[in-house]
Amino acid sequence: MRTARPAILPGLLIAASLALGGCGLFEAAPRAKATPKRVAEAEEQTPLPVPPATLGKGPVKVALVLPLTAAGSGAATAASLRNAAELALSEFDGAPISLMVEDDRGTADGARQAAQTALAGGAELVLGPLFAPAVTAAAAAARPAGRPLIAFSTDVTVAGRGVYLLSFLPQAEVERVLDYAAAQGKRSVAALVPETPYGAVSEGQFRAAASRLGLKVAAVERYVPGEPGPAIARIAPAISGATPQADALFLPESGEGIAEVAASLQSWGFNPARVKPLGTGLWNDPRVLKAAALQGGWFAAPDSAGFAAFAGRYRARFGQEPARVATLAYDAVSLAAALARAPAKTRFTDATLQNPAGFAGADGIFRFRADGTSDRALAVFAVRSGAAAVASPAPKSFASGT
Repeated sequence: MRTARPAILPGLLIAASLALGGCGLFEAAPRAKATPKRVAEAEEQTPLPVPPATLGKGPVKVALVLPLTAAGSGAATAASLRNAAELALSEFDGAPISLMVEDDRGTADGARQAAQTALAGGAELVLGPLFAPAVTAAAAAARPAGRPLIAFSTDVTVAGRGVYLLSFLPQAEVERVLDYAAAQGKRSVAALVPETPYGAVSEGQFRAAASRLGLKVAAVERYVPGEPGPAIARIAPAISGATPQADALFLPESGEGIAEVAASLQSWGFNPARVKPLGTGLWNDPRVLKAAALQGGWFAAPDSAGFAAFAGRYRARFGQEPARVATLAYDAVSLAAALARAPAKTRFTDATLQNPAGFAGADGIFRFRADGTSDRALAVFAVRSGAAAVASPAPKSFASGT
């Protein structure tokens, strides 16, 4: 018996239940210097190439480009994405696609070669790659052929004409949590931002959203990860005391760095009952949820119920836990299978992919913008006693916002 599935909006069926930002790796993390010793070790640890494989027997050919033999954690993530793609096909009745799985080896050259191979084999659509340099390289092969990509990178700089990002972008989470804060009466916001690529992206969106919403930006301070003390000392007048200048504090920090930040905030008399903490999907982490300085705070993230249902089916089929980003491949393959039922001239066009009504996925509804980025319907969660409770459910449609 097959799992019941919601419809892909509008009118197409999709098997459904997405910091690497808030729900996975944020790919722009700094890299270690490539010393000769590290290079030699990496070469020794590089797995052998994985032979190409095809999943499904449908007439419409679609490529799935993943770093199956990448060094480090990339290969494990790719394996989970590949399994999720297989699960999507198994749950989609009569999927009319053949999924050509290609290994990009975690490199730009590998991605270019993988895309060229798939396109030469008749692929009408490319799903993946995962990392930004690989997306750019694959797009260089796909664009001249007039074939779109639906990639999994969190780097919005690689999005554009014919290159769509089906990923968890911090921009959407920042917008959602600030929208909610403004709706709840917050009027003045401060920000404490780590000096990381994720922090820089989040700060840019924070400033833009605050301007759009008419929120006063009381203060913005940046800190070196692991050393928040000096920045908190500078921002303390705006967020602590009997009459703080701000009534909300935006803090796009992860579980890895939250202990030092929370302790320093408390030492300066920060009171979350007086100044509302605000965060992104990075807060969906037990270490963040237990931080005393963040109790009562709000953060935006996909509704967890969809992933929980997907993860249960994934475990039943593969006997292991999926990577959090595995739903990206699940949704991409489900979307491709649904759209493949349309006539060849329209099924993967920009007009089809940019349908403003969006599509239903494992983590809720999503849609693609003309600039290649994606928009997701997100929930807002409240941090309460070490857990996350839904404060505002994710909208069920983009048209109504409900």
